[in-house]
Amino acid sequence: MKRIFIVLFFFSLLMQAQEKADLIIFNGKIATMQKSNEFVQAIASKNGIILATGTSKSILENYKTATTQAIDAKGKTVVPGLNDSHMHVIREGLNYNAELRWDGVKTLKRAMEMLKEQAARTPPGVWIKVIGGWNEYGFEEKRQPTIEEINAAVPDKPVFITYLYGKAFLNKKGIEVLGYTKDTHYEGSILEQDKNGNLTGLMFAKETPKAIYTTLGLTTKLTPEERINSSLQFNRELNRFGLTSVIDAAGGSQNFPTDYGTSMELAKTGKLNLRISYYLFAQQKGKELQDYEKWVASTLINKNDNLLVANGYTEEGAGENIVASAADFENFLEPRIVLSDDMEKDLEPIIRLLVKNRWPFRLHATYGESIDRMLNVFEKVNKEIPFNGLRWFFDHAETITPKELERVKVLNGGIAVQFRMYFQGELYEKMYGAPKTQLPPIKEMLKMGIPVGMGTDATRISTYNPWMAMHWLLTGKTLGGMQFWPKDQILDKFTALQLYTSGSAWFSGEESEKGKLIKGMYADMTILSDDYFGIPADKVRNIESDLTIVNGKVVYGNGDFKALDPGIAPVIPEWSPIKYFGGYQIKQ
Repeated sequence: MKRIFIVLFFFSLLMQAQEKADLIIFNGKIATMQKSNEFVQAIASKNGIILATGTSKSILENYKTATTQAIDAKGKTVVPGLNDSHMHVIREGLNYNAELRWDGVKTLKRAMEMLKEQAARTPPGVWIKVIGGWNEYGFEEKRQPTIEEINAAVPDKPVFITYLYGKAFLNKKGIEVLGYTKDTHYEGSILEQDKNGNLTGLMFAKETPKAIYTTLGLTTKLTPEERINSSLQFNRELNRFGLTSVIDAAGGSQNFPTDYGTSMELAKTGKLNLRISYYLFAQQKGKELQDYEKWVASTLINKNDNLLVANGYTEEGAGENIVASAADFENFLEPRIVLSDDMEKDLEPIIRLLVKNRWPFRLHATYGESIDRMLNVFEKVNKEIPFNGLRWFFDHAETITPKELERVKVLNGGIAVQFRMYFQGELYEKMYGAPKTQLPPIKEMLKMGIPVGMGTDATRISTYNPWMAMHWLLTGKTLGGMQFWPKDQILDKFTALQLYTSGSAWFSGEESEKGKLIKGMYADMTILSDDYFGIPADKVRNIESDLTIVNGKVVYGNGDFKALDPGIAPVIPEWSPIKYFGGYQIKQ
């Protein structure tokens, strides 16, 4: 009996020790996101898992030890780590250090100054590139640069600037370096000529953006060492805004496994400060089925390649484009493109393969007309091989109809939405007129019980700053301040944040593991620079993270928490625009 008592006594001590925290955040306004207006003062975690929440007194008394890292939140708002359900984080990581980012720049004057300053420090033969994150409505001048202004600012080094999906600027030196002439042609695109047949430097995507993205692929690439550093810098930039998870939607020029290797190396060496779930995108038109057959046979979905963090780096499935003939090009400078007549016969065997092998998939779709045809394929396959709860979803879906939403619901699909209209609302209105309802119809999706996740689709078009996307959800305005959505369609703060946390978690099958600050969930959280729940909606776009925590570890600190920041290696190469300007420009 005595022996049993001793065993039970030591077992009890062991259990108590196991329940002590290695991290406590106290004296905070902590939004559990379990329900609206539920806040606690403190949270305790161990080994990356939340142990408990409650008052500062109770958490400190019951979970703190001499080795616990206890962080005073100083009354600031704490929310779950943000989760972008659609970003091209892996691809941007390979390129970030080579790009001049105009994200957040408030005037065209300053943007052009940055261009000129960067040119002065850029070595001969290296391209100066601005790839996404801006439009003219974000500038006080409300206009784009002219090709003449770009040539005057940088006459002696190659410059390439992209504008949304439909236009790019190539300076005279860039034309010379590439050897482009009036005889240079790209399918579905136009290289503008003057009256004498000389290229002006303006490119326009008509049916496809082939000219723009092929040209981008011919510009400066970073070395393997620089790509590692670039990925670290970009991931830290996302941590700066409170992002702790990203679902990579794959994309053009993102080849598997080659272009995934850099992030894989960071994962295997414990240097990946984000949880990344990624999809596979077939790159060769006409050979998509062969690619997916190979990947289904040779790779494992949901296999975690991060040795230190659960669900740290995992393959999720197929998409976002599955076949080239289903590429629903969203260039609002041009009328809607009608998908190829071959789309259904190209798409069907791949969907059948994916469903048979229980591979989740996502499909890029902008217009309701395209979604209708895609759903016909899904419904046909479902009759033969039931989806039976397989996770699948559309990306974008700006003009999806109520009837199509019902069909998505029947097949238990989801919809990953992005704030593309924040950047393109004015162009959409010019082409189609002012919308009479929310685009995409998020409120209707939620009302029907369809899973909805939020993202940015960064970086080639939109910025990666999630608080700009949150501003769009809360106001229905564009970057330029135009009221795009009807005011009665905007979301409340709880719902908007929910889309960016537990909502997005569904899209990687992690809705029971992250997105809420409650017992048993991942200890991913951020202390915000401002009180998201208290400030006006228009001020939300200025929020940053003061402290970002992934898996119970501090990965970013600023302001009052700068001393906790783990730091990062200096930016390389020496000429990198990121070294001198950083990424998103809040303070100018």
